[in-house]
Amino acid sequence: MKTENKGRKTFIMFLFAFLIGFFVVSMVEVLRSSFTPSAPGPDVQVASAVSPGEVSRAPLSFADLAEKLKPSVVNISTTKTVRGGGLRSPFGQGSPFDRNFGGDDFFERFFGDMPQRQFKQKSLGSGFIISHDGYIFTNNHVVEQADKIIVKLSDGKEYEAKVIGKDAKTDIALIKIKSGDSLPVAETGDSEKLRVGDWVLAIGNPFGLEQTVTAGIVSAKGRVIGAGPYDNFIQTDASINPGNSGGPLFNMEGKVIGINTAIVAQGQGIGFAIPISMAKTILPDLKAKGKVTRGWLGVSVQDISEDIAKSMKLKDRTGALISDVFKGDPADKAGLKSGDVVIEINGKPIKDTHELLVMIAGFRVGETVKIKIIRDGQEKSLSLTIAERTEKSEMASAQHSGEAFGMTVQEITPEIAQQLGLSIKKGLIVVDVQEGSVADEVGIQVQDLILQVNKAKIATMKEYQREIANAGVKGSILLLIKRGKSTFFVPLIK
Repeated sequence: MKTENKGRKTFIMFLFAFLIGFFVVSMVEVLRSSFTPSAPGPDVQVASAVSPGEVSRAPLSFADLAEKLKPSVVNISTTKTVRGGGLRSPFGQGSPFDRNFGGDDFFERFFGDMPQRQFKQKSLGSGFIISHDGYIFTNNHVVEQADKIIVKLSDGKEYEAKVIGKDAKTDIALIKIKSGDSLPVAETGDSEKLRVGDWVLAIGNPFGLEQTVTAGIVSAKGRVIGAGPYDNFIQTDASINPGNSGGPLFNMEGKVIGINTAIVAQGQGIGFAIPISMAKTILPDLKAKGKVTRGWLGVSVQDISEDIAKSMKLKDRTGALISDVFKGDPADKAGLKSGDVVIEINGKPIKDTHELLVMIAGFRVGETVKIKIIRDGQEKSLSLTIAERTEKSEMASAQHSGEAFGMTVQEITPEIAQQLGLSIKKGLIVVDVQEGSVADEVGIQVQDLILQVNKAKIATMKEYQREIANAGVKGSILLLIKRGKSTFFVPLIK
């Protein structure tokens, strides 16, 4: 009996000790978890799963980077001669008296024609040095029509610069200064590798405030803002103001990835930069010829609307639709036809007409490229040799596009008539309507057929352009439109 009681006491003591031990261990674990981050569950994505080299973190300070980059950034001041009216209102422009008396026009009518006055206009901009012997990238609009260009370095030294080459279509200019010293150079990077969200640094001369440094991120890529035919801007929220134009946009490696160019005046934190890859592409032409030679296919193209995609039984709206092929030009020689859809060039997909234009412009004259098209539902590959885009070819393109009143028209070809199921085999069709334009406001739509202009029957682009030219004097035209089974008149007033 005594042995049994002794055993029971031993068991109870053992159980009691076990419970105390378990309690102590549990409390230790609870306390430790309060100071140690818990492991994530199976559905939580751990940041450490990405290697440190793959994550671009914001530095604690941009000071070291800015100090390193500043010497390669320059301030640019220009002076140009502007011609104005010979006699100005004595009350001052914008005054109540000026408005009441009709401004300068009133005084010109009263005193007769007067000789035009000339005055000097000064402006500020930025740039960056790309060679030790003094070549500098900036914007074309910074130095355009300048009588004198002064470049100021970060150390305060000033030099007069001359324009080596410029390109209005991309708003890029190359200027040069002569210095006995080896100048600090801004290393250029690869803008194609930029990702949305990457940190960037802008250095420039906003409002004359020299060597101003601002930081932000890449907000978007490939922006088209209507600045020119080759729009492909980097959007950034790094603060950019007037005077920053032509200055560099750096990545965190200290390499130039863009040329700051434009801002949205009504917004905040919306700036645009030209990709440095585009600038490097045209640099040899700017150096050698002072202008840029671009590639030319010899076609008129349009974006693919949803209706066109359905009618042509296309999978989607990707690609550029060839609406016309100019006789004797590269596309014609290669066998391209109206109605072909360009979907790929040298293995790179084509999203729309803008992408096609930018890509073709980047090819060298004489270069052979491979073009993949869709024709009658079947993919086909062709090769053609790029020709030079000249003013003559641009005029031909404009004539074929027939742009007026914010709409673009083209002649109906047998191929277009067949693909769209048109009963009319000859005439003009609307292929584009600009939002907010005169044509848009009166309700003209893509694929509308134009039968008459000012009650004159038209069947060719030449006839259309003749009537549009006559309308330039009148300021308005009357169109007879056919849309589906309906026919109606539409007035267009400038």
